[in-house]
Amino acid sequence: MGSLNKVLLIGNLGKDPELRYTPDGLAILSFPMATTEYFNDKSGAKTERTTWHNITVFGKMGQSIANYLTKGKQIFLEGKIRTSSYDDKDGVKRYRTDIVATNIVLLGAKGAGSGAEITEEGNRNEGSNYAAQGGGGESGYGSAGHQDDDDIPF
Repeated sequence: MGSLNKVLLIGNLGKDPELRYTPDGLAILSFPMATTEYFNDKSGAKTERTTWHNITVFGKMGQSIANYLTKGKQIFLEGKIRTSSYDDKDGVKRYRTDIVATNIVLLGAKGAGSGAEITEEGNRNEGSNYAAQGGGGESGYGSAGHQDDDDIPF
């Protein structure tokens, strides 16, 4: 049996996204996203726990959605977990976990800036939600957000 690396999140952007390009022209959009869970602690008091996620969006999808994402915007995100390592300035190995997004949908009330859909090719269609599905780039997923057959390990 193969393996599965899939993440589904609903949360809010912690700051405006940063769009940059690799030397060979690949777009990379990145931003922090907060998810908050609510629960009762041992004493029964209502409490909340916020988790921060580093989000990366590659290629045309990142370019298409960059102008629609702003600090505080609520989104639904579908993607996969990627862990990398690097040596800091003191030579200490550090680890970083990112979520590589393959699908993003803007959430919120109609008429609150969430009325467009952007396709991978950058086409804009009017609708009740903005949705962007990724493909190509670093994600390893096709344009519909599904894993390419060549990447299936069985």
